[in-house]
Amino acid sequence: MCTRLLIAFLLFTHTIFAQAPDPEYFRSPLAIPIQLSGNFGELRSNHFHSGIDIKTEGKTGLPIYAAAEGEVSRINISPSGFGLALYLNHPNGQTTVYGHLLSFRDDIQAYARKIQYERESFAVDLSVPKGTFQIKKGELIALSGNSGSSGGPHLHFEIRDTHSQNPQNPLLFRFPIVDDMKPKILSAAIYPLSDDAHVYGKSNDRRIETVYYDGAYHLKGNPTIPVYGNIGFGLQTLDYLNGSWSKCGIYEISLAVDDQEVYTFRMNELSFAETRYLNSHIDYSHYRQHYRRIQKSWVDQGNKLSNYPTLENHGVVNLSDGKTHQIRYEVKDVYGNKSTLSFRVQSKKTSIERSEDSGQLIRLNEEIQLEKPGVQAHFKPGTFYSDFNLDFETKPANNLFFSPLYRVHNDRIPVHQSYQLKIKADEVPDSLQAKSLLAVIDEKSGKKWSMGGAYQDGWIMARVRQMGTFAITVDTVAPTIRPLSIQNRKSLTERNRIRFKISDDFSGIDSYRGQIDGQWVLFEYDAKNALITYHLDKDRFQFGKQHTLKLTVTDNKGNETEYQATFYR
Repeated sequence: MCTRLLIAFLLFTHTIFAQAPDPEYFRSPLAIPIQLSGNFGELRSNHFHSGIDIKTEGKTGLPIYAAAEGEVSRINISPSGFGLALYLNHPNGQTTVYGHLLSFRDDIQAYARKIQYERESFAVDLSVPKGTFQIKKGELIALSGNSGSSGGPHLHFEIRDTHSQNPQNPLLFRFPIVDDMKPKILSAAIYPLSDDAHVYGKSNDRRIETVYYDGAYHLKGNPTIPVYGNIGFGLQTLDYLNGSWSKCGIYEISLAVDDQEVYTFRMNELSFAETRYLNSHIDYSHYRQHYRRIQKSWVDQGNKLSNYPTLENHGVVNLSDGKTHQIRYEVKDVYGNKSTLSFRVQSKKTSIERSEDSGQLIRLNEEIQLEKPGVQAHFKPGTFYSDFNLDFETKPANNLFFSPLYRVHNDRIPVHQSYQLKIKADEVPDSLQAKSLLAVIDEKSGKKWSMGGAYQDGWIMARVRQMGTFAITVDTVAPTIRPLSIQNRKSLTERNRIRFKISDDFSGIDSYRGQIDGQWVLFEYDAKNALITYHLDKDRFQFGKQHTLKLTVTDNKGNETEYQATFYR
């Protein structure tokens, strides 16, 4: 009995501390007032935002300070993603992350650079041995930047649970941020979810814009909406913080029917393993067509996101009783600012015409092998979020592709985990097999994008993570190299650095290698700007004579371009 009480007490106290973070433990990582361009849980492409984006006055090079005492546990350097990122483990069991940096502190920078030269690679992901860099709270650790996939100068800052690496909402730690602005509710959506369900007498979903008056949001025209059957609701909503017009995410959404709460979404913590479930959390089809993100208030069977503390009947509301019901939304931010939307629905059965579903039935929990002439797809359980009927169409080949065009449903169905797609390569000449790959095609614009892949046993095979129209194409064009710092292959036009623009027109850059006098040199890669830069390193090279530079760039199909120059420095 005592053991059970002790366990219950420990669980209780753990819950209290998990729900009430210590606001004094962490300091701001910057010495300027905090203004955000992005917040935790914000809806991004294929993921929820895992931290906060702190503005750096539109410039790079601001000092970044340790948010708490700890030690460097990881250094990650990448041409995309967080770019230059630093990870500190803290004694309280949490980790802070600092991303999109310009540079690390000198000793940390030297440690990383030594390993980059040993591995002859710009991109490295380093686990730092315990005790290598002990850091005090408020100690300088880096300079702010715009590296990786950053869209402008800022600091990406995270607080994670060290053991699970789950990001936690930094705004719960009460950093000095001013916010007295209520969330905005832009529109509501209503969805018929069962075979007999309808909205306004039709089997289609309906989106209705909102208006604001009397301190609350209302549906435009204040209608009582006729509905019937199993119904789902959705909300288009966003938040702002003082001093910024950056569109931020919502902390909490709750839905009540006749004062009975049926759904709550709350953004205290995230799991990287679950973040792609965002594509099920939103009305993905509406987003693909209109680029508006409506957050659904019901949960698909295949949605395993853990951010729904209240969920009655998966959020699906049965409205088949012939009565009028009151629907109420509450939307909150971390600072307690709240907006509401209330409206009425009338359960009213109407005879509707429903078109028959066509295509092959795909069940999310079954393994499915799609086999059509010339194309095959293998869907494992969990590839999709819900059951659907897959449409398929074959269109004749044209002179741009080496196969017919195969429409595997459409891109309005989200794909959670990649699946194997292969297309018969009968039309690919032997000389082009090594250069072959799959492309996805926008049939309206004619644009195509590489899906990768390789020739194997008469097929071009690739793992893809979307639906759409696919065909075989080839990439025989080598990457381009454009010098920015060398004129006429001999004269340096910049004093302390050598820069190139590198690009590839289809399959993408796979690798690059720069050498001076036969030795590998560190060209830093800024993928978003297609830019590589070598800062003349006097500690590793004796300049002051004639030098030979060689740069080789290879794309993902093995096409290669080489640039050589002889310069004096």
